[in-house]
Amino acid sequence: RSFECDLYGKCFSQSGHRNVHRRTHLGERPYKCEQCSKCFEQAGTLKRHALTHTGEKPQQCPQCGKCFAQAGNLKRHVLTHTGEKPHQCLQCGKCFAQARHLKTHALTHTRKKEHQCPQCGKCFSQAGHLKRHALTHTEEKPHQCLQCGKCFTQAGNLKTHALTHTGEKPHQCLQCGKCFAQAGHLKRHALTHTGEKPHQCLQCGKCFTQAGNLKTHALTHTGEKEHQCPQCRK
Repeated sequence: RSFECDLYGKCFSQSGHRNVHRRTHLGERPYKCEQCSKCFEQAGTLKRHALTHTGEKPQQCPQCGKCFAQAGNLKRHVLTHTGEKPHQCLQCGKCFAQARHLKTHALTHTRKKEHQCPQCGKCFSQAGHLKRHALTHTEEKPHQCLQCGKCFTQAGNLKTHALTHTGEKPHQCLQCGKCFAQAGHLKRHALTHTGEKPHQCLQCGKCFTQAGNLKTHALTHTGEKEHQCPQCRK
């Protein structure tokens, strides 16, 4: 038996699911938080919201012990250990760990780049990206490490740097158990297990696991010497 929504005709296998669906059309929110009076369409949503008042975090990561209020947040966190990026862009093939990051990235293919840098004319699809880019012209570094005073242009870079003080290595290889401070380092390490060499030289076809190794190799074709002595220019 199916239960049909009398407003839009959509069918559901259970009457409860149909009733929840109807609330999205009617704007009904029968579940009220006793702490802040905020209302919700579903009891489960209210239950998750209540944790923001109690501070309870029942979802624990088995890898590092970090706790979360919601199972979804734990699920996203686990990807930082595995390096897995299940959300792929259909336009360019780039992969992301979280769906919201893919959604933001997708705008780079469809959205006009209406935010222009007054310094160099480079355009961006998001105001936040322009703001971060502007720091490259001013050399401003607003994010300072409280441990050593080193400054960074982006908060993410500061967060990564902070791990050098704590010694924390939250990204663990599932193959051999080796741990890394950064997800990118884990990703490069994983290639040593698979044997994959995604970076290919266009001159001779030789392949490398890391882009940096390919860049160094490319100099053998051009004759360029990347590192020059400041004293004798050799």
